[in-house]
Amino acid sequence: MVHLGCATWRLPKTLQPDFPGEGTHLARYAARLPAVELNSSFYRRHRRSLYEKWASEVPEGFRFCVKLPRGLTHDQRLRSTEGLEQFLGETAGLGGKLGAILVQLPPSLTFEAKPAAHFLEQLRAGFGGRIICEPRHASWFADEAEALLKEQGVSRAAVDPPPADGAENPGGDPDCVYLRLHGSPRRFYSAYSEAFLEDLANKLREYAEHSETWCIFNNTASDAGLANAMTLLGTLDDFAPGVGGR
Repeated sequence: MVHLGCATWRLPKTLQPDFPGEGTHLARYAARLPAVELNSSFYRRHRRSLYEKWASEVPEGFRFCVKLPRGLTHDQRLRSTEGLEQFLGETAGLGGKLGAILVQLPPSLTFEAKPAAHFLEQLRAGFGGRIICEPRHASWFADEAEALLKEQGVSRAAVDPPPADGAENPGGDPDCVYLRLHGSPRRFYSAYSEAFLEDLANKLREYAEHSETWCIFNNTASDAGLANAMTLLGTLDDFAPGVGGR
């Protein structure tokens, strides 16, 4: 199974003809793509009722990955779980359509085993789905951090462009592979080439043979991310059982 999508469901005007029909952008997006990464939760709270509304607008097999609030990762720097229970209660409004939670860490956050272990234990205690960590400091790619992620059942995202050596490869829990593609050479804006997408499709097929697999385009400051996702969707159409299990 490949959960393919973007880090937003906003439909740029240039691509709206590829998403026909009535309804919200989310409903139209979810009619074509099987997953989305919700990043607005990083900046502000959303009521549980809003998560419930979003869940009602998408098909049964659609999956959300929701980004952990910056208060937990960037302000409290994993040293406190204040606000975590509230976040989990709100996102529970997605029901079974909540497929993963993304823990993106600031580039300055070094790996410290004790606070990291406690935080991830508390997160895991409150959420039984996939947990994805996107660390950006080199210390998180050493053996001790890798062992902790595996122990807690947390997958480390594979990222392009990589912020540190090893970040281009998935790590942690091998049962889930999560790719975050930010665009290169200009982060958040640049489109990926057809050759890159063909190579990516082959990698996704290989990953999906043994792991739940996510591929999220975050080059969405332009229309590049959505265009890349749609191109990749077409490339993977022949991949049984189908992108997102459609």
